[in-house]
Amino acid sequence: MPRSYEEEIGAFIRAKGVTRCPTACAAPTNASGDDADRAALRERAAKMEARREERARLALQRAIAVA
Repeated sequence: MPRSYEEEIGAFIRAKGVTRCPTACAAPTNASGDDADRAALRERAAKMEARREERARLALQRAIAVA
């Protein structure tokens, strides 16, 4: 017997233990979250920036080594 959309979502949440929307932690939004969510977004942004800077540094080193 097919379940309703709400039942499917409820079953997924119970099975996976999801407590918040994963996209809320993946990108900044116009919504206001609690302090912990905002801190997590700032931490993630800092980590992503550090990775970007490291990749750029390595690419520059490779370019200099090839030239």
